[in-house]
Amino acid sequence: MAPSYFKIAGRLASALLVGGLIWSANSTPAAAQGVSADQIINALAPPVTKSITAPAERTVSDADRAFIDSLRHRTRSLTFDESDHVAEIANDRPKIDLDIYFGFNSAAITAKAEPQLNQLGEALRSSRLAKAVVVLGGHTDAKGTDEYNQELSERRAEAIKNYLVGKLKISSENLTTAGYGKRDLKNQADPFAAENRRVQIVNLGS
Repeated sequence: MAPSYFKIAGRLASALLVGGLIWSANSTPAAAQGVSADQIINALAPPVTKSITAPAERTVSDADRAFIDSLRHRTRSLTFDESDHVAEIANDRPKIDLDIYFGFNSAAITAKAEPQLNQLGEALRSSRLAKAVVVLGGHTDAKGTDEYNQELSERRAEAIKNYLVGKLKISSENLTTAGYGKRDLKNQADPFAAENRRVQIVNLGS
């Protein structure tokens, strides 16, 4: 009787262990997996829904429209003033922050960053974003001087564009880069927080 009992208990324990392993393997947090292409698309090009209570879309001024059009075919990063202008327009434009991993104090894209960049590339190929003017904005935390962080953020944004264009064959026509250094901290309460070190993708429109 006793051996049968222990045998059944052993089988039950094994079943629970296997079940726990399967649950663990299938329950990886979304943050660990990064942001999917579909999530990026829905953030940058939200589906259009008709609602009588929805706020009217902001009218783009002729000056802003001309500025956005001037960003097409850019081969260099935006100037300080131009990036500030983009930030102003981006206040009510679709955008998303992505965690892209670089080498320490460098613009070298790490292998850990490639899956997220591949998802971004897939999103940019979608019909909903194919004609959009997209700005890749690099941001740093508050460590270091203004000049150092500005230059580093510009190089990192350029590195992302080069990866998208060179490796993923995304058209460079509508991709523009901007460096913000530590000018626009996401976490003002903790200037050195990791979330300040990010890349913000902004859809300025088609």
